[in-house]
Amino acid sequence: MGKQGILDRYRQIRPKLFFAESHVQYAGKVIDQMPKVREVVADLLNYGLEGAVVLPSNITGKDAPVGGMLKTHTLSAFLASGDGKPLAFEQLPFNHPLVILYSSGTTGPPKCIVHSAGGVLLQTKKETTLGFSATPDDVYFQYTTTGWMMWTHMLSGLSVGARVILYDGSPFHPDVKTFLKFISDQGVSVWGTSPRFLTEVASRGIDPPKLAPFDSLRAISSTGAVLTAPMFEWTVKTFGKHVHLSSPSGGTDICAAFVTATPALALYAGETSCKALGMKVEVFDPHGNNIEHTGEPGEMVCTRPHPSLPLYFWGDEGGKKYRSAYFEMYPGIWRQGDFMVINPVTKGILMLGRSDGVLNPSGVRFGSGEIYTVLEKFQQHIEESICVGQRRPSDKDERVLLFLKMRQGYPLTKSLDEEIRTAIRSSLSARHVPSYIFAVDDIPLTINGKKIEIAVKQVVSGIDVKPSGMVANPESLALYYRYRDIEGLVGTAKAKL
Repeated sequence: MGKQGILDRYRQIRPKLFFAESHVQYAGKVIDQMPKVREVVADLLNYGLEGAVVLPSNITGKDAPVGGMLKTHTLSAFLASGDGKPLAFEQLPFNHPLVILYSSGTTGPPKCIVHSAGGVLLQTKKETTLGFSATPDDVYFQYTTTGWMMWTHMLSGLSVGARVILYDGSPFHPDVKTFLKFISDQGVSVWGTSPRFLTEVASRGIDPPKLAPFDSLRAISSTGAVLTAPMFEWTVKTFGKHVHLSSPSGGTDICAAFVTATPALALYAGETSCKALGMKVEVFDPHGNNIEHTGEPGEMVCTRPHPSLPLYFWGDEGGKKYRSAYFEMYPGIWRQGDFMVINPVTKGILMLGRSDGVLNPSGVRFGSGEIYTVLEKFQQHIEESICVGQRRPSDKDERVLLFLKMRQGYPLTKSLDEEIRTAIRSSLSARHVPSYIFAVDDIPLTINGKKIEIAVKQVVSGIDVKPSGMVANPESLALYYRYRDIEGLVGTAKAKL
């Protein structure tokens, strides 16, 4: 994370003590962190920081120079300053604050969500034992950054006695095949990954069972985005029907899942099996009516309290921001901000994307996830995509824009454009077909690999956006300002032709 991303978080919570690594290694490159550490420490001294500790280099094992840095010490000097008293572990109440998890904050300061120790432990242990059937014989590996809730979730594997694997580095270095072999070699039985990674493996034509046996693998959990039906089918076909595939959906807001899978229930491609135990999940229309039995899409809500409701937002005196974030649309009822539908035949749950990114051309509401499902057919041509609605102040209706980052050697031709439109029309409906399809050089993603639909939607609709430190490629947002005036853009292109 860049300096600004760190300061956006730590300025809000005003830490007393700050620990930092002096060097990191990623994708084969050693990165000197000290210039960034110096800037962050100097800034946080204005926000109540009482001391900073720089860890020895994990490359050379030597202490980094901290000369000239106010209130900053090496780890050895910090430890030497102790008074030798033994550590005392207190028995604390269920609702004692455990950890602050930060929302993505892609277009503004992230929310500082304070979670309880008991709530997080109970929820994550429930999902590890019931969702994965994890035991002390298992090896649990979730590829994640430490800033994502899945890091906290993975640590719950320790509570059931499972072995937990921590992976520090890029899954693409030296290559994807090496990463896949690592999973097999380590005897991973429960593997947490993302739809984006599975899609990348499939698009490269890699057949994992030809690389390694994956003898221990019995469960795969894909989260962070919608796992489309085609990728669902590819994963089951690739790793075998004996491997239980789940696509849970929850959030940093609760450090748990609202809907999940269990080995006890049937599994249908593109669907999540059931509501999580203890979570009173329902589907509401805009007026607060339960519509889950109609087969119509709506807002995911939770109509009763649950163990890992956040305690509060740090610094939110009176809880105004907390109530506004979750209880404003339906007073007294938690609104997660996800768009979903329950299949009336299978009773399975289909996640359709974020509700603030719901597409609404001519009053027909649908989720971007439906478009992404169709685009899986073109994964050899398309590296990444993002689908948003555009509604400028002068527009009477919203229109759908689809942006594609093409793979090298595969341009967006007129014939491919028509193929995509035909596929969307035949798989969904004519109303789902985007008004425009554009090839772009990059798609904005968070550092956890999630598409940033709302920021792109704001930009193309005329709102200036300042990307936060959670955006992995903040310069990419600048590419979308030109699409505010599509008529002029298309007209210029035709004139050139």
